[in-house]
Amino acid sequence: MFDSQNIIDELKNQGIEPDSSQIELIKKLCLIRFDKNNFLNLKFFKNTSSSGIYIWGEVGRGKTLITSAFLNKCRSIKFKSFHYIDLMKFIHSKLTEYAGKKDPLKLIKKDLSTECQLIFIDEFQVEDVADAMIVGNLVNALVDDGLKIILTSNAHPDDLYKDGLQRRKFLNAMEMLKKKVEVFKLVGEIDYRSKQIFAENVFGKNYSDKEISQLINVNAEAKNFIDNNLLINDRKFNCKQVQNNVLWIEFIDFFRQPTGADDFLMICEKYDWIFISGFSSCDDESLDIVRRFISFVDIAYKEKTKVKFFFNKCKINEIYIGTKMGVIWDRCESRLNEMHNFSHINNS
Repeated sequence: MFDSQNIIDELKNQGIEPDSSQIELIKKLCLIRFDKNNFLNLKFFKNTSSSGIYIWGEVGRGKTLITSAFLNKCRSIKFKSFHYIDLMKFIHSKLTEYAGKKDPLKLIKKDLSTECQLIFIDEFQVEDVADAMIVGNLVNALVDDGLKIILTSNAHPDDLYKDGLQRRKFLNAMEMLKKKVEVFKLVGEIDYRSKQIFAENVFGKNYSDKEISQLINVNAEAKNFIDNNLLINDRKFNCKQVQNNVLWIEFIDFFRQPTGADDFLMICEKYDWIFISGFSSCDDESLDIVRRFISFVDIAYKEKTKVKFFFNKCKINEIYIGTKMGVIWDRCESRLNEMHNFSHINNS
């Protein structure tokens, strides 16, 4: 059994004060018991036959934070950690490797069962019908094989893969899983990633690309899934970086592209954070860029999207120095000031 107080103290040393729900989760995780004589036939929770825990709750409530703190204490335990996207990439690569062999999913299950005792799947989500069938069956097979499993998600298992094709088959797999693992909702009021990003909120400071990249790496949920292409509404746009839940774009480069309101709305719905850098002054010769930016700001403001602006030496009132936009820009400037202070997120 692991000592929950050690994990709590370690978090406090990092400036994080766990709330009651997080402490409850830590205690549940620390009830994992590993039989020294038979690692693969162990009881996960005292007085239960549960084989794992499915942790769900809103973005930034500490699901990954708490689980990672627990895993840091599992040095004597063989475990694997996957972001859901990385897990699917791993599975598809294995399916290719085992193409032509009988029951390749069973072979993948055997590989994982041989290599580890505990599997952590972060940001569990399902968006593709084929993936839904594969991952649902594999997770259940792993649990049946004796592996302990920890999953985190923003959604309750019943709310996964909403409106998806053949969803009933996937829900059947989730019903089976729910009988084997505990479903725990992590509630709380502190968004730890937002708290850290909010702290980086200095007018006039020159943030280098390296500093911005480091901030994303600390707060993004997928460390290795990085792309420089943004796919929105079946169209591809250049961006500075996409890293799972964080989008980083440059002011001039991005808004020079033929983007529109539908694209901006989807972006705001899809990403937890949007970082914008590379600001410079625009005059009336660059009205298309300014108009698109204003449209984006209006939508992000309405949707209460968390946007981090790296204005550097470019002041807000210097972004547009023309005359044709008039009061439309005045309203945008006012919203930018409010969004830079993140007060629009808390105001109704």
